[in-house]
Amino acid sequence: MPYASPVKDFDFLLSHVLDFKSVQETNVFAEATDDMAAAIMTEAARLCDEVLAPLNRAGDLHPAHLENGVVRTSPGFADGYRAIADGGWIGIASAPEYGGMGLPLTLATAVNDMMAGACLSLQLNPLMTQGQIEALEKHASDEIKSLYLPKLISGEWCGTMNLTEPQAGSDVGALTTRAVPNEDGTYAITGQKIYISWGDNDFTGNVCHLVLARLPDGATGTKGISLFMVPKWLPDTNGEPGEKNALRVVSLEHKTGLHGSPTAVMSYEGATGWLVGAPHGGMAAMFTMMNNARLGVGTQGIGIAEGAYQHALAYAQDRKQGRAGGTGAIIEHADVRRMLATMKADTFAARAIALDCAISLDIATATADPAATARAAFLTPIAKAFGTETGISVANMGIQVHGGMGFIEETGASQYLRDVRVTAIYEGTNGIQAMDLVGRKLMDGGEAAFALLEEIETGAENARAQHPDLAEAVWQSAETLREATETLLSRDAADRMGAAVPFLMGFARVLGGHYHLAAACHGDTQRQRLARFYITRLLPEHAGYLAQVHAPNDSLMDVTPDDLAAI
Repeated sequence: MPYASPVKDFDFLLSHVLDFKSVQETNVFAEATDDMAAAIMTEAARLCDEVLAPLNRAGDLHPAHLENGVVRTSPGFADGYRAIADGGWIGIASAPEYGGMGLPLTLATAVNDMMAGACLSLQLNPLMTQGQIEALEKHASDEIKSLYLPKLISGEWCGTMNLTEPQAGSDVGALTTRAVPNEDGTYAITGQKIYISWGDNDFTGNVCHLVLARLPDGATGTKGISLFMVPKWLPDTNGEPGEKNALRVVSLEHKTGLHGSPTAVMSYEGATGWLVGAPHGGMAAMFTMMNNARLGVGTQGIGIAEGAYQHALAYAQDRKQGRAGGTGAIIEHADVRRMLATMKADTFAARAIALDCAISLDIATATADPAATARAAFLTPIAKAFGTETGISVANMGIQVHGGMGFIEETGASQYLRDVRVTAIYEGTNGIQAMDLVGRKLMDGGEAAFALLEEIETGAENARAQHPDLAEAVWQSAETLREATETLLSRDAADRMGAAVPFLMGFARVLGGHYHLAAACHGDTQRQRLARFYITRLLPEHAGYLAQVHAPNDSLMDVTPDDLAAI
């Protein structure tokens, strides 16, 4: 599956559409100059295009498997992982004092996007480690930091997070894994965890599990949960892997896609663990990792969208069918052109949302500005949900572009859809992201939402001289979104939930129009034509989404379980 990293898109977005310069102007990220960013993009692109992309199909055809209790990874994955680690890409945004590059999360997000497009199954491994690194940086003791962070950042060891249990899916507070204090200050961890991405491998020296468990005096629900570091191999006095810990991989899941990424059922049988953060404060620490992963997962969806689009475009340019004009290739057909333009325009919009979220996170990190923190928090569920929904819809459309050949495995078109489908489910389903958006993220009375709307309307006003019709469409969409936001704020939080997903998708649509309008103002004729396509053909969907926000809540909840079960 040939893949070319979209370096030009990243450069254009960061230079002309988004406010990356404000990140570069902070003292913390002053070294992230344009030249530095260009060098990072170029080197990461070479890794993705030449090393990782050739592994994508191998991972699908030759899945990771469990052999005598040891996970055997797909052919070439060990070398691919080592190339990622040796290039320093795992620690691109991590603290320099532990071996990281200390660069902005924005650049790490761009690199992760490229890696996901090249080989999502393998990219999942360093993504999990990056989330663990951030959680340890913010919550672990100095002793744990000094031991684990250098090895995680270098890629010598890798990390996972263990939340889900068979009886406790999204309801994390229902977990039953126990943590009993040992006399030496460690804890004995006992329980079972499921859906553990990269729960084991055969190419890192250790696998470090962050595990949620409950202490004997822990309250029920999420308030009584603590977080523990539980490594596969217990570090010896020199900090090197020593004795095997009392944990094991019970089985690997047989999945729809992501075959190269082993998803494990883990059993902890009195395994030795170390407390991370305060007792009963596990959710605060784990949310650090989960929020990192939410942006990361949204980025995975965007990477897959890019890969699926490139795959479909190449096929459409080559396949001759019917009486199309021009070259005779199917790209000349109006409906194929429509699908490809939709794929490209939506990928651009989703990528802009994700990078804008990362920029806000970087500004918050560098300046502790509460407005940046609130902006990032508001954009995170949108970036996760819209990024993954875009990945799914673009991959699905890519199969359609291929026609009957898209349903044939040999073309590779279906792998993108099979691989990306889970991204809408993990790290909080997209429904949960939407409920977070209309619930917790509107607890400020809509301040963060209205601030974004002001940005959109100001951008539209500034664009009127160049593109009056497009600017008017974006401005009007922001007004429609403002009215929907006010409607939600007039309701109790519980009454907002039925409109949560439509509100999130409508917000994303309007943000996409905002970014495309900026691209039209600062880009060439190709950017302008793509922006016109999005604003005239895709942006109008916001009205349908937001009409659902105004619909009475009983139109949904009056539909009873008996109604749904009726034949």
